[in-house]
Amino acid sequence: MKHPLWTPPAARIEKANITRFMKEVNRRFGKAFSTYFDLYKWSVSAIPDFWATLWNFVDIKASSAPDQTVENLKHFPGTKWFPGAQLNFAENLLRYRDDRDALVFRREAKPPVRITYKELFRIVGRLANSLKRLGVTRKDRVVAYMPNMTETAIAMLATTSIGATFASCGTELGTQVVIDRFSQIEPKVLFAVDGYLYKNKPFNILPDVQAVAEAVPSLEKVVIVPSVSDTPDITSIPKAVPYGEFLREEAELVFEQVPFDHPVYIMFSSGTTGKPKCMVQSVGGILINQMKELILHADLTREDTIIYMTAPSWMMWNWLMASLSVGATVVLFDGNPGYPDWGAMWRMVEEEKITFFGTSATYLNMLKSQNYVPKNHFDLSSLKSMGQTGSPLSADGFEYVYRSIKGDLHFNSLSGGTDINGCFVMGCPIMPVYAGELQAPALGMKVKAYNEKGSPVFDTQGELVCEAPAPSMPLYFWNDPGMSRYRRAYFFTYPNVWRHGDYVEFYSDTKGVTFLGRSDAILKPSGVRIGTAEIYNVVDRFPEVADSLAIGQNWDSDQRLLLFVKLAPGVSLNDDLKKRIKKALRDKASPRHVPAMIVEVPDIPYTFNMKKVESAITNILNGGQVTNRDALINPQSLAYFEQIMPHLGDEQRINPTPTYTGK
Repeated sequence: MKHPLWTPPAARIEKANITRFMKEVNRRFGKAFSTYFDLYKWSVSAIPDFWATLWNFVDIKASSAPDQTVENLKHFPGTKWFPGAQLNFAENLLRYRDDRDALVFRREAKPPVRITYKELFRIVGRLANSLKRLGVTRKDRVVAYMPNMTETAIAMLATTSIGATFASCGTELGTQVVIDRFSQIEPKVLFAVDGYLYKNKPFNILPDVQAVAEAVPSLEKVVIVPSVSDTPDITSIPKAVPYGEFLREEAELVFEQVPFDHPVYIMFSSGTTGKPKCMVQSVGGILINQMKELILHADLTREDTIIYMTAPSWMMWNWLMASLSVGATVVLFDGNPGYPDWGAMWRMVEEEKITFFGTSATYLNMLKSQNYVPKNHFDLSSLKSMGQTGSPLSADGFEYVYRSIKGDLHFNSLSGGTDINGCFVMGCPIMPVYAGELQAPALGMKVKAYNEKGSPVFDTQGELVCEAPAPSMPLYFWNDPGMSRYRRAYFFTYPNVWRHGDYVEFYSDTKGVTFLGRSDAILKPSGVRIGTAEIYNVVDRFPEVADSLAIGQNWDSDQRLLLFVKLAPGVSLNDDLKKRIKKALRDKASPRHVPAMIVEVPDIPYTFNMKKVESAITNILNGGQVTNRDALINPQSLAYFEQIMPHLGDEQRINPTPTYTGK
């Protein structure tokens, strides 16, 4: 029998936003719901009623009310949400205008920068006025090549306040990656910085900004925000102007009212196999879905202070920005979370009295591999919730959180995607947390696991699908006439059903969900389907292993399983460790999970949103190529896999690993 790691106290359940919402549903519709799953089943069976009730509960600000909640609900894709509504995205995020901190910018070795809601409203008005004077309208795109700082948020708010569409890339992305994204959508204005700090060292990126500006001919203005220099030399950048000069005088902030399905964001796929897809998302769809997730699933209130370790390249940055709609204080962090030591982020939690701390599985696994125990070093009494996403976290990772960080908090592991700028499955503050399981499907998301025949299954692995539309699904892909690429991306496998590309297992006892890896990374030794997370969940328990990667390689008309391990400092991959790993996989999973080879590698490749890139290594080890290396955070890691490729028939020629320079 499974035992929960955390059970919410009765007082917390009673105070939760979702409890208030359930009472409202009961009152309006004569229901007697008492559990989350009572509410969830109603939310995916009475879809118009659910979203209409949510609209009122989260208090969407609109100048014109919708004529109805939804048109063509069964037309999937093609559903139209809240037709007739007129609203503005920024107006909903700037509903508070008082002296409470709205944004707090923290970066390495620098004092915090604080902006109140009143100040934020004023400066957004100034920047919006500047954009309008340049001629930016609701038909235009504005982009940012910026770190996670206050000016990035201000640029987004100013852009959306006038009804224009916003897209962003973090400064961690290379020049060609940014060009591949921005050149497709033809923006009118680019916001960029002169550089950024990493391990307290300044990195000048003005040559990169120049390359982007020269490669995107639609740009009419490049606005440079000083970050590492007070007066950066921008003379070589075409159409460049300093941020302080571009920022106009005080002006009344007028919110341009647009339809619910007007574009607000363009988000980009990772682009590891070619130019990224450009996913156009709607003002109202993103707003109502992210407010649902923040208010009901994350239980966020005005009294909270929230941080997420993210960058403007990742949809979690957009998700974090929506916290302004709740009136919470949003802490923005840019830098190395391990600098100057592993206490950097937890020191921030203590100093800023953060109540919701969001991070990735990679960061938690790194802390665990270092045997770092934050609760022994810092006062974490303010912390009531943690969020985690990016890639699946093992059961041992869940246990580490409750053992080493805090025993009394809601651990909100969530999963969705850039595609929907939100979550299909996530936490619920009124339910227990079980190791290795996301607590429940998100409200309004009719998700299931399908087997190979397209039938729903429990307690066995399957494809994650969504059987009904939701407002935050993309309107369309940029430059996709007839929506052919859109349909091929999500609806090719199951007609009228969204196939997301994740391999999952839904449990009939706890109702939780375990994510087992991407569908395109599924292993099939001897025809048996194995999710890569099944391997990681066992291997992650070894303190000697800092990270791992499981790959299927075509071999003698079958597929053999290869396990690559990045070891903790001072550890070597000897025969004893290999035997213990193989025995654990055999005992805790099955003989099919035992790799044919275990190979030590210096690094594991990741995308910029912290997902392991199994597909890239699979391509290399099966004789293919990786076409877009700049889409990886550490593309140099691929060189080692290419180096050992010819020797994978002889384990002795690979282990121990030869010297690796990272170049």
